[in-house]
Amino acid sequence: MLHQRFRGLRAVLAVAVASAMLVLAACGSGNPLSNPSTGDTASSGAIVIGSQAYYSNEIIAEIYAQALEGKGFSVKRQFSIGQRDAYMPQVESGAISLFPEYTGNLLQYVDSKATESSSEEVYAALKKALPSSLTVLEQASATDQDSYTVTKAFADKYQLSSIADLAKVSEKLTLGGQPELADRPYGPKGLKEAYGVSVDFSATGQTTVEDLVAGTINVADVFTADPNIQTRDLVVLKDPKALILASNVVPLVNKSIAAEVAPAINAVSAKLTPTSLISLNVRSTVKQESPAVIAKAWLADNKLS
Repeated sequence: MLHQRFRGLRAVLAVAVASAMLVLAACGSGNPLSNPSTGDTASSGAIVIGSQAYYSNEIIAEIYAQALEGKGFSVKRQFSIGQRDAYMPQVESGAISLFPEYTGNLLQYVDSKATESSSEEVYAALKKALPSSLTVLEQASATDQDSYTVTKAFADKYQLSSIADLAKVSEKLTLGGQPELADRPYGPKGLKEAYGVSVDFSATGQTTVEDLVAGTINVADVFTADPNIQTRDLVVLKDPKALILASNVVPLVNKSIAAEVAPAINAVSAKLTPTSLISLNVRSTVKQESPAVIAKAWLADNKLS
């Protein structure tokens, strides 16, 4: 008798599941990009958001996801994909709808002959160089790019705010960074040509920040979103001559959904400043918080949720 009751229960459950599947199928027959505020967006029409296999990029992707979900969009996450060779084909095909990118690096990927370096010029060139199926929404002021960085104590001592100010430093300057920086256009040679600043070079590699804080070097190539800028009290020098390729955070999006997602995503970009991106990264690396927790708090703090 007990086995018979279980068989009967399974039969009832099977009918219920089948009915639910029919309801979902019927819901999916509508416009997959219908107005999200009506609740008609089907799972098959979800906005697919991707990210690189990089904690900072995943945090931004999660912010995009939660911002859209807050506006009623159905969102699917496809994070930690890898580098551009892995995800760009999926973005171009439409399998991924939205991706947090970086203007300068993306421009070089789609147009290896591009020579633009300032933020606005790079952004304009990128919009023209992208495949016809893609576009970018508004770029953020936040960047993740090389920079000439010094300690706050060194900046205060010589009243430094830009790379040009290094020319008035009386002591010997030693620039530290990855070995390849020695031959990069924005390395020692470019620094001399653009700003008239002469430096020795030290291939510090992974110990660059430690060497800068210790005083072994006094100028360092540090990425502008590096948490050490906040935790080690460092100062990123401005680059008025655009010696270093600008790489602002920018939403890469399929044109078919650009108009619908733009209001929510552009609102995020407007609030994503260099300082706020560093703070987000500190919460990940120092406080060990998850991207979901970090994104939720940031959206609330910026009145976007």
